[in-house]
Amino acid sequence: MRNSPQETLNAMPEAEADQLCQAQKHQRSVERQGYRSGHYQRSLHTKAGDVKLKVSKLGKITFESAIIE
Repeated sequence: MRNSPQETLNAMPEAEADQLCQAQKHQRSVERQGYRSGHYQRSLHTKAGDVKLKVSKLGKITFESAIIE
């Protein structure tokens, strides 16, 4: 049960990165605006406990996730 909030919260920045790049990870696209250059971990304190987020680093694009302020 503890992995469920972590998996859900990790999917959100990943989807945001896909939207900003206009392509999924490893996908070739003419519309691609940027590229991924790894990720970093960040802790998020929730009512369910501490969650470790994997936030993508993007090249050529500034990435600010909506769940991390």
